Amino acid sequence: MADYEVLRVFCGPGGEHGNELGVVRDGAAVPDEAQRQAFARELGFSETVFVDDPEQGAIDIYTPGLRLPFAGHPCVGVAWLLGADRLVTAAGTVRVRHEGEFTRIEARPEWAPARTTRQYGSAAEVAALEVPPPGEWIYAWAWQDEPAGTVRARAFPGRGDGVEEDEATGAAALLLTAELRRDLTITQGRGSQLVTAVRDGGFIEVGGRVRRA
Repeated sequence: MADYEVLRVFCGPGGEHGNELGVVRDGAAVPDEAQRQAFARELGFSETVFVDDPEQGAIDIYTPGLRLPFAGHPCVGVAWLLGADRLVTAAGTVRVRHEGEFTRIEARPEWAPARTTRQYGSAAEVAALEVPPPGEWIYAWAWQDEPAGTVRARAFPGRGDGVEEDEATGAAALLLTAELRRDLTITQGRGSQLVTAVRDGGFIEVGGRVRRA
């Protein structure tokens, strides 16, 4: 097996929680798509990233079952690991900025894979949800404090690939921000935190803390 590192992306304020991410720094060690898909399936993280050119920030992203042109938590994690100011994904070039403990990326909503955002009446209702059967990709959310822009969310990929719930999901947060057209602070899963902002030119910013697992 190729060498890889494990990061936790979108950690809580104390560095806790976050969604685990596998990163293969030497993408050439796993050279073709079939091998990369098998490697991502073996690791079993919600996403695994292969770095094809660290200087240019070129990356390739996989779930256990499919290749993704763009995903949020892999981009935030790899940008932190490489100290990059941009990443090149199959969907397009992702702008990056580093601000204190936060790494933030900018991307277009249309780059994100399709997700169904489903609003609930309270944060407690979201917290009590059972994992639904495989089917559509659901981002369940509710306002914690609507005037303050704080949200409670959970993510259910519904892919049947062994990942029943995503601890923190940047692409879904990006889509919700675009839908609501306002900046958000999202608590997802067990207590991971994502911060988002609406930017000029149709871009949405998604950021968070990254730690080594």
